[in-house]
Amino acid sequence: MRLSHALTAVLDLLLPPECLACTAPVTTQGLLCAACFAATTWIADPVCARCGLPFASTAAAGRDQTCQACRAAPPAFAAARAALLYDSGARRLILPFKHADRPELAASLAPFLVRAGAPLLARADVLIPVPLHRGRLFARRYNQAALLARAIGSRAGKPVLVDGLRRTRPTASLEGKTAAERAVALEGAFAARPNRAAALAGQRVLLIDDVLTSGATADACARALLESGAAQVDVLAAARVPDPRARPRDS
Repeated sequence: MRLSHALTAVLDLLLPPECLACTAPVTTQGLLCAACFAATTWIADPVCARCGLPFASTAAAGRDQTCQACRAAPPAFAAARAALLYDSGARRLILPFKHADRPELAASLAPFLVRAGAPLLARADVLIPVPLHRGRLFARRYNQAALLARAIGSRAGKPVLVDGLRRTRPTASLEGKTAAERAVALEGAFAARPNRAAALAGQRVLLIDDVLTSGATADACARALLESGAAQVDVLAAARVPDPRARPRDS
């Protein structure tokens, strides 16, 4: 332990800790500076009990705390939660992680997800990331959802099944599509791996992703897992868009 602290002190001296979202100095690696912390919107109750969409007020949540969309068409997953609202503050964290070759950000984002998803993690048997199609994985070189799943699993002491799901074909962007069009676009796009059926049977799965928007991708993944024998599927994401019904996008 002392050696670890000594090494950390040396690294901090050679490479002073910087804010996760900018270059401002911070006391410890993995923190946000005061300005970036203030510019980040953390999701808190009240939220929809199913999809995790934030309500404007407790009164707006109603007695069942379920949004109108989930009442009209309940998703296949039991509950979804996210740590951050996907606004300009969250994008400064998520976009470099996703598109700018910053895989190390998974370890810094993981504590936010562990805190936001504590109830879901408590009942989860196994964590499974939303998969990338092999073409996109080859281009990006890593699956950001898989990195998050590993980091969360390590912190929460939960097993991770990185290859529990596969994307059977590439899918086009869902932006601008109706709910029916999204369902058609994602039909059969995900499947549980046959050699993982025994590991999924009767398990409560926590699906991990970076951004939750319309919920179409999470719903398709949940259906594939349930068809393979999972007992229940919840969803935990780093961020979610403010109004996914108004601006449907992929994920």
